[in-house]
Amino acid sequence: MRPSDDILRAVFDRTRTIALVGASPDPLRASYFVGRYLAQRGYRVIGVNPKAVGQDLFGQEVRASLADIDADIDMIDIFRRSDAVPPIVEEALSLWPGLQTVWMQIGVQNAEAARMARARDVTVIEDLCPKQEYQRLAGELRMGGFATGRISSKLPKKG
Repeated sequence: MRPSDDILRAVFDRTRTIALVGASPDPLRASYFVGRYLAQRGYRVIGVNPKAVGQDLFGQEVRASLADIDADIDMIDIFRRSDAVPPIVEEALSLWPGLQTVWMQIGVQNAEAARMARARDVTVIEDLCPKQEYQRLAGELRMGGFATGRISSKLPKKG
């Protein structure tokens, strides 16, 4: 079920530090431009990717695993296959009792992981992108040609 705009706004307002699971240093990958965008909006984004350990990404050092993060995490943003999500959520819940949000990217859903997180009063968002939702709520999608309220290949009439 899609969360309301009020829930999404609350998530963005209360979040300060994000663990981006599956972060990629490749600027052509979705996880890169999502993490970069969120960092540009003032969030501390810590990438998690064992293949990129030690690299600087979004102004932070990439970690091999969630357990290697030495900060309190408010939200985990998961760029992994749906079937890989439960152990990620289980580990995050054990590491950070104050975890507030589990966000699963577009195409990522897992009922077991969602139940686990909701049982701990953690907000769960599935099959959505925080970058797109932030942009939509901030009215920024219009700048990219989205959400204009009109889909047409015709140019507007002059005068």
